[in-house]
Amino acid sequence: MNIGSKTKKRVVLPSRPELPTVGQLLEDIHKAPPDDPVFSILEKTEQNIKVIISNCAELRFQQSRRYLDLNGRLEEALGRLQKQREELQTAGEQLDRTVEEVKGQVC
Repeated sequence: MNIGSKTKKRVVLPSRPELPTVGQLLEDIHKAPPDDPVFSILEKTEQNIKVIISNCAELRFQQSRRYLDLNGRLEEALGRLQKQREELQTAGEQLDRTVEEVKGQVC
């Protein structure tokens, strides 16, 4: 148990200062030197964003190429499957005819 915590006085914070006006903000911006850390951070951030966007564009390009490649392969597979289906249908019809012939010979 910490008995001392009950006897501590509560610290009263000063009131919040008034927000600067637009004019004061603009004045501060115009007075700031070009090498002000705020502007250099902003410049670095812009460069990082450009790199990220560039990487994102490259990624999208690679994804698009892969999509087109896979889509082409799927179309080729569809063509092969359709051909195989036709061959199986023909073989099934021929088998049905052969079965009918055998039944006719047996009866």
